Amino acid sequence: MSGVVLVVVDLQNDFCDASAAARHGGDPVVLADAAGAAADVVDRARAAGVEVVFVRFLGDVGHQGPSWRRRDAVLGKRAKCVSGSRGAEFHGVVPAAGERVFTKYACFDAFLAEGFERYLRERGVVRLVFAGVFTDVCVDSTARTAFQKGFEVSVLTDCTTPLHLPEPLVLSFMARVYGARLTTRADPELWAVCPPASTEEEPSRLSVRRAGPVPVTSEWTPGSG
Repeated sequence: MSGVVLVVVDLQNDFCDASAAARHGGDPVVLADAAGAAADVVDRARAAGVEVVFVRFLGDVGHQGPSWRRRDAVLGKRAKCVSGSRGAEFHGVVPAAGERVFTKYACFDAFLAEGFERYLRERGVVRLVFAGVFTDVCVDSTARTAFQKGFEVSVLTDCTTPLHLPEPLVLSFMARVYGARLTTRADPELWAVCPPASTEEEPSRLSVRRAGPVPVTSEWTPGSG
């Protein structure tokens, strides 16, 4: 099991409760299902002896940069996951004793959290398995950096959901650009480390393993997602 960690991204009340569901599109079931599945895969990882790493977001105005504050002012956004608030608390999960929690201060990418990358390197981590929210925001931002820094990326499609973009579009992008392995928490090979790709293998013949069909193209226009 060594070399793989489950990275749980922003599973917090302000992103997963009823108010978040309204922003998600008014269907509380979609977000609730993803959050519940993410909490479930935490239990599965622990039972399998796989390390779980939690990433949380704190959006206090004092943590925000000028561009973040300007965006919120223009769009009328309120600060989310403010330190000490219920909204900042974990949703449906509680980190166990010894499990690491890394904090992002008004940013999307977990690699901007102090000590995150160093911890992974020290642990000899090869592959990051992602669960949490949102697929098209913080999960994508972290997966993108992970790929560029040489980590294998797996995304649990049943344990995450996008906020702004159509799910097939986001997932197909991650598979094509990051080589993300798209799968679910029921995958029997979930915690296995993929063997290194042969340098002689033609890129056009590389495939992404996934548990279930995910379209590689999607029609989308502004306002449709």
